[in-house]
Amino acid sequence: MTPANDTTNYDETCPLLRTSNAHNVEARIAEKPKPTPVPKGQLAALCVVRLVEPIAFTQLFPYVNEFMSDLHLTDDPSKIGFYSGLVESVFAISQLCSIYKWAKISDVIGRRPVIFFGIIGLAITTLMFGLSKSLASVLVARCLGGLFSGNIAVIHSVLGEITDSTNQMVALPIYGLTWPLGSIIGPLIGGTFSHPASKYPKIFGYQFLKDYPYFLPCFIAFVIAIIGVFLGFIFLEETLPSKRNSKKCGSPDASTNGDCATTAPALPEEPLSISNLLSIPIISALALSGFMLSYLGTSFDVVFVLFCYSSIESGGLSFSASQIGYSLATAGAIAAAIQLCIMSYLLRTFDIAKMYNFCMALWPYTFLFLPILNLIARAGLDETTGELGTTVVALLWVGIAFVLMVSKVASLAYSISMILTKENAPNAASLGQSNGIVQFAMCFARSFAPFVVSSLFAISVEYNLLGGHLWVVIMVTVSFLGLTISRKIEQISVKTIG
Repeated sequence: MTPANDTTNYDETCPLLRTSNAHNVEARIAEKPKPTPVPKGQLAALCVVRLVEPIAFTQLFPYVNEFMSDLHLTDDPSKIGFYSGLVESVFAISQLCSIYKWAKISDVIGRRPVIFFGIIGLAITTLMFGLSKSLASVLVARCLGGLFSGNIAVIHSVLGEITDSTNQMVALPIYGLTWPLGSIIGPLIGGTFSHPASKYPKIFGYQFLKDYPYFLPCFIAFVIAIIGVFLGFIFLEETLPSKRNSKKCGSPDASTNGDCATTAPALPEEPLSISNLLSIPIISALALSGFMLSYLGTSFDVVFVLFCYSSIESGGLSFSASQIGYSLATAGAIAAAIQLCIMSYLLRTFDIAKMYNFCMALWPYTFLFLPILNLIARAGLDETTGELGTTVVALLWVGIAFVLMVSKVASLAYSISMILTKENAPNAASLGQSNGIVQFAMCFARSFAPFVVSSLFAISVEYNLLGGHLWVVIMVTVSFLGLTISRKIEQISVKTIG
């Protein structure tokens, strides 16, 4: 039946599609860009370089509380978390002080020098950490390590410069695998090779390793870092547009073909100042939300280890360093599976800003689930032997896997934040500094989150506030605040669906 207001004459010769509609369909098809091939060699080199930091960073998690206990800093086990939190806060404060400077320097001298210098420094300071015999030397090693780790924003910028909107949904999940993979390898190294002389006396029964029981995992992380620098130096190319263009113009082929003469009139873009970048609503919103994300993510990582280390009577699980290492490796395996199996599909299917909000909405539940694990452990604890039954242990590990899965889905917000920063950066020249601002905000949260949450945990347990669970109530409240802040991003961000 023909609409009443349609005066067109229809017969057998009329096309089924009107000409204008057909042209619109063809135009829409033509507008969709062909995916740019992923630079596989560069992405592989970048992933090797990126893998170094999570290994060096997470290898100390399984034994850091035990390390602080061995230093005889306090006779009260409930206060150990205060010192382990201090160790991580010092690292993050130092990283905070250097992250924007490294990003700004890389916009001038190039990405490669900053990346390699930072990794070498991190390798040396990791070795220093393993040789530490006092709290002062531990703090100095972590402080210097944080300064050299400030190149993380530079590494993110390289990913942004070797990809575009047509291939980032393929490249980002691969790049995103490096942190989960490193967080599998790191805790396994730390949990397996701390106190090697007592664990493997036939192989590592040397006096040196008895005197420095945490040296071996740090040394292994050092070797991995040096290998990463070596491979990166050979295979990773410079990606800063100004350096890349000048190198291209300096080549004989470019001079012969006249490429430089063609592009010479185009002046390079100038990076915006920090005040101008912060005046852009989406950049300031990403920085503020990144602050909340990093505070929640760091707090969960710290309190999970402290929760596992604490006795069941104190609200924890009484895990050993090896068990904590296995737990963290499980978390890394879950994160790797998420990145490998579903991340690419999610990026192609859903709006990036909406995905970011969904991830932020999961953080309250990650903290709520932890006390339930303690209740399970309390219910299955044999008061005579102090041991847990086989069924209860199995149930605990299932619960741990579930909690860690939720936390790793929530942590996808870190990867999504990288895409949002790249897509909303005002120009290519400001990408490094835009990443620097967001990473600065994240590192600022990391600078005090370990100290705050570990102290909050200790105070809650020591004074039995809300049954020792005051820290849970506060962290859930902060999580909902973070979700409220993240909603602004969806309103003002560039719409991005792969």
